[in-house]
Amino acid sequence: MASPEVPSQKKKLPLAKLLLAAAVLVVIAAIGLYVFGLQRALHEYEIVKEAVIRRAIAAGPGVFFTAMAVLPGLGMPNLAFALTAGPIFGEQLGFVAVTLYGLAAITFNLTVTYWLARRWLRPLFSKWFERLGYEVPKVESGDMTDLIVLLRVTPGVPLFVQNYLLGLADAPFGRYMLISCAAQWSLNAAFILFGSALSQGKGQLALYAVMLFVALSVGTHFVRKHYGKKKAAAAA
Repeated sequence: MASPEVPSQKKKLPLAKLLLAAAVLVVIAAIGLYVFGLQRALHEYEIVKEAVIRRAIAAGPGVFFTAMAVLPGLGMPNLAFALTAGPIFGEQLGFVAVTLYGLAAITFNLTVTYWLARRWLRPLFSKWFERLGYEVPKVESGDMTDLIVLLRVTPGVPLFVQNYLLGLADAPFGRYMLISCAAQWSLNAAFILFGSALSQGKGQLALYAVMLFVALSVGTHFVRKHYGKKKAAAAA
């Protein structure tokens, strides 16, 4: 004899209560953090920020921009450097010099990570794939530009991952640098401008930076949409 079915309302009730309790706990924790911990957290943040800025100034722009050129290739977000370059060295070097040094650093990073992947990592992967009885996947020459553009405009993929993937894919260096620099120079200039404007309290400069972000976002959206239609047409 089949057991009687439990009404769906009763099945959902425990889950609903659990979610409600979790929401209440989150709200209570947020209120507690705001009342008791927010001011202290902000105070600690300011202390850490000032210490980092003092150390960076003491180390000098050479150390800072060298780190900006190297560390993003190891996984550190480039955004951390781009946003702080202006506040730290803007008065000492000027906005134009800071921007040029920042763009030189990102160009160096794009170049080194690409060649590391193409000359060092690719042979290792090739040998590993051969032992498993496979070949390293190859991208057709006609699809390479599409791959570079899509990686550069797709949000969420870390910069160093993009660089290594394109090096492993054996992307033509000239094409790789042209598209990569066009994308990364624009973004880094906008971030450096935004960080400088915030540190100096210049609302108009910050507005220009935001407008540049919006323009870049709209542009990347249309690029992704174009390539999405192109891929759909090719599949059809």
